[in-house]
Amino acid sequence: MGLKIVLLGAPGAGKGTQAVRMAQEMGIPHISTGDIFRKNLREGTELGQKVQEYLNSGALVPDELTCEIVADRLQEPDCANGYILDGFPRSLPQAEMLTEFLAKLGQKIEAAVNIAVPDDVIVERLTARRSDPETGAVYNLKFNPPPPEIADKLIQREDDKPETVKSRLATYYETTEPIIAYYDKQGVLKNVPGADASPDEIYQSIIDVLPK
Repeated sequence: MGLKIVLLGAPGAGKGTQAVRMAQEMGIPHISTGDIFRKNLREGTELGQKVQEYLNSGALVPDELTCEIVADRLQEPDCANGYILDGFPRSLPQAEMLTEFLAKLGQKIEAAVNIAVPDDVIVERLTARRSDPETGAVYNLKFNPPPPEIADKLIQREDDKPETVKSRLATYYETTEPIIAYYDKQGVLKNVPGADASPDEIYQSIIDVLPK
């Protein structure tokens, strides 16, 4: 049996980058709730139609429906040898529902990896992001600067403006941080420093802390 991993970290901590690489190198699926929602919406499934109703009314998708959609995905054959959950669970109720669902299958989360990055570094990283409105390409003025010839046409998304980033961090601490304590109590939390390390170094740190 492969590992069942939850990847945790504030917006901008680098979860997505690490999840994609881990999935490729470990040969297990990278499961992002955003991707699952989009797939269900695109295919017009029953779950997708329920999600659409909430989106149309401007309401948040409730925890129960989010968990139902993830549970549905976790029962697909490619998850039999493990998976990496990215962006789920997002709240303590979701984490508890996931534990209950997995217990029914005789499974459990074996590692909750938290990429720890201080707030000031997160704000600095995210506010340096710029997007190309024509191609959708994303650059970072610090780590991945754009070619000089297109620098003038790049835009800063609303999501990446300082006040929005601070608001996203506040939401993260309120809803997601309790999950860190939850997995710590279960004895599966692994903290990995993500502030002053390159993506390669963070990846190696994650591999080092995973159960063997």
